[in-house]
Amino acid sequence: NPALKAQGKNPFTLTSKAGDMSKYQDFLSNETRYSRLARAFPERAKELFAKNQEAAEARYEHLTRLVELYK
Repeated sequence: NPALKAQGKNPFTLTSKAGDMSKYQDFLSNETRYSRLARAFPERAKELFAKNQEAAEARYEHLTRLVELYK
């Protein structure tokens, strides 16, 4: 929000909390599209889910760095 900068506040705010990554795989397994993939191609799904979790963690880390950058 650029208007916050004029008020001397951080214009970039992150309102979401960090997710519980220990439950990330549980979340994926509750989604039909992912559970179907896991049933059809279990080894490939395991590899893709791990990569997906790494990407999600990296995206959140990037956003937290942006908050600090815009201070």
